[in-house]
Amino acid sequence: MSVLDNWSEWKNFLGDRLHQAQHEGMDGKVVSELAYQIGDYLSNQVEAKNDQEKVLADLWSVASPEEQHAIANMMVKLVNNNGTR
Repeated sequence: MSVLDNWSEWKNFLGDRLHQAQHEGMDGKVVSELAYQIGDYLSNQVEAKNDQEKVLADLWSVASPEEQHAIANMMVKLVNNNGTR
């Protein structure tokens, strides 16, 4: 089973990557831009595997670039309390 198949595992995976980036000193603005780029890539290249990802993909598809940045920032906030530290 892929990490993309399960929403909780996906959030934990993203949380682990976020904590690793923060530990390595990655600036919040860089994290935000990277989250936007990952969101854009996933929206265009990866089929949603669960209901939560489908909702995010649908929202992303109708959002302006500014709204997409907001979605990416909300995902960063959402996963900040997930994963291991």
